Amino acid sequence: MHGEYKVPGGKLVVVDVEAADGVLRHVRVAGDFFLEPDEALDAVNRALEGAPADTDAAGLAARIEAALPAGTVMYGLTSEGVGIAVRRALAHATDWTDYDWQLIHEGPQPPALHMALDEVLTAEVAAGRRPPTLRVWEWGAPAVIIGSFQSLRNEVDPQGAARHGVEVVRRISGGGAMFVEPGDTITYSLSVPESLVQGLSFQDSYAYLDDWVLGALGDMGIRAWYQPLNDIATDQGKIAGAAQKRIVGPGGGPGAVLHHVTMAYDIDADKMTEVLRIGREKLSDKGTRSAKKRVDPLRRQTGLPRAAVIDRMIESFRARYGLAPGRTTDEELARAQELARTKFTSAEWTARVP
Repeated sequence: MHGEYKVPGGKLVVVDVEAADGVLRHVRVAGDFFLEPDEALDAVNRALEGAPADTDAAGLAARIEAALPAGTVMYGLTSEGVGIAVRRALAHATDWTDYDWQLIHEGPQPPALHMALDEVLTAEVAAGRRPPTLRVWEWGAPAVIIGSFQSLRNEVDPQGAARHGVEVVRRISGGGAMFVEPGDTITYSLSVPESLVQGLSFQDSYAYLDDWVLGALGDMGIRAWYQPLNDIATDQGKIAGAAQKRIVGPGGGPGAVLHHVTMAYDIDADKMTEVLRIGREKLSDKGTRSAKKRVDPLRRQTGLPRAAVIDRMIESFRARYGLAPGRTTDEELARAQELARTKFTSAEWTARVP
């Protein structure tokens, strides 16, 4: 069995392994990482040899740590990263380059339709009728997007939203509220087969699915990292938030993962604080006392037009994994429009958690 894992912010770890009589056999770890001294690699392989095949990534990492020679230095590599690569091998996880990726980047659409398209396209990937897809959104109107489990009254000031003409919609994924304006926001979705994140914990899947965008930001001069669970941050502050939803495949079979990210290209912080109710506890766990300081826009950090930032992100993805132009099919769009009408613009859904 063969497994690969790109350590977030680090290097590729490759593991070839067999499982026999419930234990790991013939373990071989490789990759483009840096490791000193040389004998440390043999120590890693020995630590994994004979380990129970059901050991989780943390348990495998503990075995590795206990076996490393004194003074071992890892660069671009972590013991946990090796453990994750083993788990992905045993789970028969797929890799980014196993797929023919499709790009959807269409004109501005209403907020509720974006919610519906995420659900429809990810269900199509789960059913095997659509290839893995990167969809870049264009917003047709300002909106507040609240998480699936958030209280509407706790998150949104209805008077502020009405005053600024901001539509409120609820998405199918968890996480926090997003304030978006068409020219100030960059949003994208990944609809991917579940097998791409096999062997990863829920938390690890966030960083794994967005490692490409951290690289794209780095190419634009921004040193960014994942701040667990679901923020992308820089020295200047948060620039993006991510959310996920798992969708079960037909008949309960293998499904797909929806992973979407909203990035602040620019932001009207005064308007945001009039529309969103940003609680004191939410601010305190981010280490800041002001809602306006939580987000630091990409426009200031890159000095690039919004369209140029998007183009560079798309080109970074294409260079890594390949990316062919695509579109929403007529059938997919019709289903999404119906879902937007019956679900995502309904008071029953939007206020399902009052």
